[in-house]
Amino acid sequence: MAELDGTPVDELTLEQAAGELERLAATIADHDQHYHQDDAPKIDDAQYDALKRRNLEIEVRFPELIRSDSPSKRVGYAPSEKFSKYTHSVPMLSLDNAFSEGDVQDFVGRVRRFLGLDGDVAIPITAEPKIDGLSASLRYENGVLVNGATRGDGQVGENVTGNLRTVETIPQRLKGSGWPDIIEIRGEVYMAHEDFKALNARMLDSGRQFANPRNAAAGSLRQLDARITAERPLRFFAYAWGEISAPVATSQLEMIENFKAWGFDINPLMRRGETVAELIAVYNDIEAQRASLGYDIDGVVYKVDDLALQARLGFASRFPRWAIAHKFPAEQATTILEDIEIQVGRTGALTPVAKLRPVTVGGVVVSNATLHNGDYIAGIGANGEPIREGRDLRKGDQVTVQRAGDVIPQIVDVDISARAANSKPFEFPEICPACGSHAVREVNAKSGKIDVIRRCTGGLICPAQAVEKLKHFVSRNALDIDGFGDKQVEAFYHDGLVTRPADIFTLQARDKRSLKRLKDREGWGGTSVRNLFEAIDERRNVVLNRFIFGLGIRHIGEGTAKLLARQYEDFEGLRSAVKAAADETSDAWMDLVNIDGIGETVAHALVEFFTEPHNDEALDTLLEQVSPTPMEKTASDSPVAGKTVVFTGALEKFSRDEAKAMAERLGAKVAGSVSKKTDLLVAGPGAGSKLKKAQDLEIEITDEDGWLAIVG
Repeated sequence: MAELDGTPVDELTLEQAAGELERLAATIADHDQHYHQDDAPKIDDAQYDALKRRNLEIEVRFPELIRSDSPSKRVGYAPSEKFSKYTHSVPMLSLDNAFSEGDVQDFVGRVRRFLGLDGDVAIPITAEPKIDGLSASLRYENGVLVNGATRGDGQVGENVTGNLRTVETIPQRLKGSGWPDIIEIRGEVYMAHEDFKALNARMLDSGRQFANPRNAAAGSLRQLDARITAERPLRFFAYAWGEISAPVATSQLEMIENFKAWGFDINPLMRRGETVAELIAVYNDIEAQRASLGYDIDGVVYKVDDLALQARLGFASRFPRWAIAHKFPAEQATTILEDIEIQVGRTGALTPVAKLRPVTVGGVVVSNATLHNGDYIAGIGANGEPIREGRDLRKGDQVTVQRAGDVIPQIVDVDISARAANSKPFEFPEICPACGSHAVREVNAKSGKIDVIRRCTGGLICPAQAVEKLKHFVSRNALDIDGFGDKQVEAFYHDGLVTRPADIFTLQARDKRSLKRLKDREGWGGTSVRNLFEAIDERRNVVLNRFIFGLGIRHIGEGTAKLLARQYEDFEGLRSAVKAAADETSDAWMDLVNIDGIGETVAHALVEFFTEPHNDEALDTLLEQVSPTPMEKTASDSPVAGKTVVFTGALEKFSRDEAKAMAERLGAKVAGSVSKKTDLLVAGPGAGSKLKKAQDLEIEITDEDGWLAIVG
């Protein structure tokens, strides 16, 4: 369970923010896998949106802490290995979210500022229901369906052409006329409520039931046998497009009407407005009809109608600037807090979880809720201020639960008037329930502030931490040892066979000398043991970024591990450089913190890990068994790909946002300040200190015309 801080974002310290961004990145990635790959989400959309929103709010306040593996930079999830891959010719990006009328006003304001339009210039914007299904892209050539794919990670999806051909509302050939030679029609595969109920009724005897229509649609479309998909009542709404060989419309609404003429279902509730008030009126009207539509929606999508303006607005890192999803609000319910359990995480954090009397919240049964930390239970904020007006939480309390705000639902209030007279305040344990070691709240050496998280001091002797560290080491995005899953880690650890990563690679040799062979254990045999040992041997040579990630260093996610692997190329180079960076006046320290995406928090975590003597010993033992190999080099035809560019001064030919977007599209990294790592400074009129520093560092300098000449 994620160890998330309940502190308001504007009260987080730099260290708290870095720690929570790390935890949010891991938590959201886990839920992305459950949602996109497994079609079995553990949380609902409101909860997921709250996680993403909190991550973004922290990044806005602490831009220097934005991680390379940030959820704000990611779309969807890697496609499943069950299907062949399909590379989208035009990426399938996600949408930015709005949760209030103010957010919608901000969206329209950003559009105006980016385009340089005054407030009296009308900007027509369409509004349509946001369908809760599975995104798909259909490629038509000369009017014939030739390929169909899921969104995947936005760049590469799963080829499910045969399955999509079975959906009755997807035409095999485009109707009418006027369609271009090549066009990718995009939309949502979904299942109507009545069809969902009928499907679950038919599946009752099989013992399998889908949790909701979205899961049913996703699971049905991603069948390896298209005949099974054909038996499922799937439908498709068309609402967007990817590659197109020739323009056939000048507005979003006109394009959608073309889809209808070509044989697709389009949503009849789509409208167009010119003011925020008109858009909110459409939102309220659609929300009022939500229960009677017969299919699931979770918000309203707004899109700038003029396609020429869409082209000018372009895209941010993972979503278009010309569209936003206005999500419906979360829901609440009242129940009883039956108990508070303490769970010990991989980092030794003691996390309290509320065990609730099961209650249905918005159609989902909830039995757990996050409690964040001991102060949160006591009704105290991070800076000593009261939360819930200072009301604490106790066993037996009547509480209000909301399906949003954390990895599991959160308790937002408590009814003191319903509290039993003999109830007692909860005493947060000072002893680790897993190993009996002291559990302490660390003091930040810089700020002197006490950490809100209490952590076990047992380190490697704590079974909760040791097991979780091993699970992380062999996990799919780390060493990815086939057949060495959570159950095997737990069993081998508790039997003393594997207590640290290096033990995995000596397991076969020790097994040969053992009186009780692995093949004689319950659930094992000669073939399964041989397969396990072969899988372990295959990972004796592992790509460097996976090895770094697998070490479980605090604040080091997948993206950060890739940054380090590309920067230092081999493990010993990284190791020696980080040790040298222990001196914060050294060039090694400056080189480390100047890596785009690596801040001081990450750098300190690396130094602490690599300068700890017992880690040195463990690494030496592990490296006798494993040889990390360099990552593949990236390649691009762009003349600025991989270079760090800084824009300064008053740009005249394009806005700062447009300049940054252009550079990022070409593979460049855009930095906000000049350093030794800067490759190019683009200076407009009025350039000041950045220009002076670039001159002092002898960095290449050009103006806007020079920039356009460089990038062609």
